[in-house]
Amino acid sequence: MTTVHVDAGGFMTEYDEWTEDLAVQLAARIGIELTDEHWKAIRFLRADYPTHGETATLRRVSTLAGIPVKQLFALFPSKPAKKMAYIAGLPKPRGCV
Repeated sequence: MTTVHVDAGGFMTEYDEWTEDLAVQLAARIGIELTDEHWKAIRFLRADYPTHGETATLRRVSTLAGIPVKQLFALFPSKPAKKMAYIAGLPKPRGCV
């Protein structure tokens, strides 16, 4: 069993503890089965975070990864930014309640 560090909201705090296997487990925990489209968003978030220094907003994911916001809401229902960050092992995006 691997130890993973999380904050009070359940978001991972250590970038290097994340794995794709863990992402599958985290997604399942919130009722999402990951498809190639989900992975496109998650991999974008993972790649963007180290250079940007914070979790990308929905608008940034949509613009730079080329995934329409409407599609992000379909892939990650109700709170897509929070769900994507959670699965990607990143901090909750700024501005998310």
